[in-house]
Amino acid sequence: MTAENYQAGQVLLIDKPLTWTSFQAVNKLRWEIRQAFNIKKIKVGHAGTLDPLATGLLIICTGKMTKQINTFQGQDKEYTGTIVIGSTTPSYDLETEINANFPTEHITEKLIHETTKQFNGSIEQFPPIFSALKKDGKRLYEFARAGETVEIKSRTVHISEFEITKIEGNAINFRVVCSKGTYIRSLAHDFGKALKSGAHLSELRRTKIGEFHVNDAMSPEDFIAKLSQD
Repeated sequence: MTAENYQAGQVLLIDKPLTWTSFQAVNKLRWEIRQAFNIKKIKVGHAGTLDPLATGLLIICTGKMTKQINTFQGQDKEYTGTIVIGSTTPSYDLETEINANFPTEHITEKLIHETTKQFNGSIEQFPPIFSALKKDGKRLYEFARAGETVEIKSRTVHISEFEITKIEGNAINFRVVCSKGTYIRSLAHDFGKALKSGAHLSELRRTKIGEFHVNDAMSPEDFIAKLSQD
């Protein structure tokens, strides 16, 4: 690979590490490419944000391939992860502390599997208040961290597959295939309510975007090592 290859346009499949933001991943790769080839400026962008507490597939485009970002963003995505029932958090995941506990004695494995059917197809979903969506020029998480109440509109998303893969105590492992704009944190929160309890997301990994699979992705460290070889 040469500088010209990256400027002409590349699609890079990166396995985003835990705690990294998608923005950090893009900045890191852009800096490394510029350093490796002594390029003053190059376009680099990602095709779909992953939360810091999520890992997995991040499509990063360089050069002229950044024009294809919207196409990649519009493709269905697959996730695996863990929902913990019996407690909720304000962020719907482990970014914030547990704020309420709920009974789970009435929840059976049969009820868990049956409840997934409520979420198949097109559903209405409210994005988490702790999200990067903008309202009135501010990120929603800015309102949340300031303790301000803000009205959030629901959006229609599509869940084509929602599969329970393992149940161990209050931890429910799952696999979901969904449309652009779906918040798995919101799905976990709503799933808890549908069980007449509460729930939050404890783990999330994006495994596919369209036909791209995380098994074909490389870590940022491996990409940097490959750059030095180039």
